[in-house]
Parts: sequence; structure tokens; C-alpha cells
Amino acid sequence: MTDLVLSETRDRVAILTLNRPDKLNALNYALIDRLLSRLDLIETDNDVRAVILTGAGERAFSAGGDIHEFSLSVAEGTDAALRDFVMRGQRLTARLEAFRKPVIAAVNGLAFGGGCEITEAVPLAVASDRALFAKPEIKLAMPPTFGGTQRLPRLAGRKRALE
Repeated sequence: MTDLVLSETRDRVAILTLNRPDKLNALNYALIDRLLSRLDLIETDNDVRAVILTGAGERAFSAGGDIHEFSLSVAEGTDAALRDFVMRGQRLTARLEAFRKPVIAAVNGLAFGGGCEITEAVPLAVASDRALFAKPEIKLAMPPTFGGTQRLPRLAGRKRALE
């Protein structure tokens, strides 16, 4: 099985790579859990001074939530599935926002939905010329659920966030 989050350390910087390029690094339950575990290890590692978070492949940082996996979990009940997915995503973005070491998102392609919200939760996001940020869930009458409705206006200003 492929590791969902690749991890390496160079010059005291941990590089975490979301590793689902065939799914545009979509956030599924296992990837979020693995990323949280990696962050726990890094936070207590005195040899690591900062973190770079990026996505594998050429096309995406993260396309957001893995809708296919989410739809399969709905069999257990829509409310329970939604609550579990949202709570995981909120736990991740809150963890990134409060992380005691600097986290830089290196955005190398699409940053949609939850992927976009991750970039809002870290202190610095650096975008390549291929980067594209969006919250497509809004067009489906779904709110951003990982905390982006609070973070984006705080970061960009209310009027800019409404664009």
C-alpha cells in the first residue's frame, strides 16, 4: 500500500507530501489521520524547525474532500458521515493553525475545497504559476466546513472574501 503522506527531512525542514496524485490528492479519512499523526511526530522532534506541506504530482495540491469515499460512508447515515468528515477536517485545519512550528503550504496546482482551507490555516502559502484556489462546494449550496468561512475573511478582508 502506498503511503498517503510522504515525509522527509532536509536541512531541519520536514517536507510532507499528500500522496494521492491519481485522485488529485483528495482528502480521505486515512490521509487526514495520517497527516495528523505526522504532525504529532514533527511537533516533538527538536531536529525539525519548520514544515513544508505540498501535493504529489503536477496537477494538484489537494482537490479537497474525497467525495467518492464520503458518499460510500453515507451508508452509515448522512448525518453521521457528514459529522465525521467535517470534524476530521476541522481538527486538521485547527491543528495546522495552532502548530508550534512554521508550516508553509507549497501549492503546486489545484487547491479546492478542503485543500484551499488548508492553505488558509497555515501561516504562509506559496503558489506556483499552476496554482488555482477555489471553493466549488459553494456552487452546490454547501458551506466550506473546515473553518474557511471564518479564516478567509480574516485573511483577505470581508469584501475580498465575498468575491
